[in-house]
Amino acid sequence: METTVWTFDLSVPFAEWAAIYDSDDVVKMHAEAGIKSLFRGVSKDNPSKVCAVHQAPVGAAQKLFEDNKEMIRGAGHIIESTVIHAYSEQ
Repeated sequence: METTVWTFDLSVPFAEWAAIYDSDDVVKMHAEAGIKSLFRGVSKDNPSKVCAVHQAPVGAAQKLFEDNKEMIRGAGHIIESTVIHAYSEQ
């Protein structure tokens, strides 16, 4: 298992993006890939900057991201701004 910390910018208001992220379809997609969402929030200093934290089998979150970039972009996630840090318990 690994924990991934994602930061990225939005092209839509946070509430609009969060409604999609929290939707039944996305929750189901995460569950099917073995991804548990631990946190998602907006920067206190920048309303366009998001942090999302996932726990999943190694590489699962990144694979879901790579396989679904156009859908993710459609939710307001600016793909090019994405920074991912992955951590493991060893």
